[in-house]
Amino acid sequence: MFLGIPLLAVYNIYSAVLRGLGDSKAPFLSVLVCSIANVVLDIIFVVVLPFGAAGAAAATVISQIVMTVFIVLYAIKKHHKLRFRLNKEIIQKAIIARGTKYSLPPAVQSGTSSVGNLFLQRFMNGFGEQTVAAITTAYRVDTVIILPIVNFGSGIATVVAQNIGAGNQERAKKVLKAGMVMISIVSLCLTGLVLAAGGYLIAMFGLTQESVEIGKSFFRAIASCYIVYGLAMAVRGYLEGTGDMLFSGIAGIVSLGVRIVTSYLFAKEFGNMVIAYAEAFSWVVLLVIYIIRFYIKKRKSQSINLKNEADSV
Repeated sequence: MFLGIPLLAVYNIYSAVLRGLGDSKAPFLSVLVCSIANVVLDIIFVVVLPFGAAGAAAATVISQIVMTVFIVLYAIKKHHKLRFRLNKEIIQKAIIARGTKYSLPPAVQSGTSSVGNLFLQRFMNGFGEQTVAAITTAYRVDTVIILPIVNFGSGIATVVAQNIGAGNQERAKKVLKAGMVMISIVSLCLTGLVLAAGGYLIAMFGLTQESVEIGKSFFRAIASCYIVYGLAMAVRGYLEGTGDMLFSGIAGIVSLGVRIVTSYLFAKEFGNMVIAYAEAFSWVVLLVIYIIRFYIKKRKSQSINLKNEADSV
């Protein structure tokens, strides 16, 4: 599986650049191609050829190769500026420094989140096998369900960044407003879906009836806060679009810390459902932090504008 990491790096670079150019179709098509290739190769390497786990891993890496080759060929064919040659001009220290400034905070946040999730997994294991099976399965389903929310947030960040780069601050704010409305509608639809079909989605994985009931309770607790998570992702997208990556990373780490501490503090009061309540509460904290940051930046921007106007007079 580690062999596929360089391929993912190349894909993510081209995907980000293409989205920055306003072309979100190519990344979608490349992921679609990857998914189809992965499914076909899984069947060949695991079902037809008895390669087991190694076959599943090989299928994943090969599909990543297909995905990366597809997006690279598409990019160099459709966008002349994305063609390059290996020479000294590629290495530009100023661009590398700026890229590091924007990429390091989310990288640190991601690593910290992974470590934090290990603590949460250990905490969850203390509630027994049925809870572990239920919550683990519910999280897998939940991760897929909230993808539209996450992707809307990324879309807001991209369009805001485009407008900030063009010097159009007002339009960037309109993007946030429109994005919040859209993401709220999507969040409410996803809440309705999970409340109606959450139990059936859990049961699809062949769990015991006890685990299914635990999973349903988890979904009832967490799904009602999807709109909070959605609004948090919208404001986060705006802040990241303005280049405020460091604060976004710090806020994510703080939210994770709140989730871990809350889980341990209130375990006796809420039992195994504390896992859901703690995550929902961390979303509320995250939204409040982002809103405070948004208004602080807004006031600073207004102060700068007033000062500039006064100086011009």
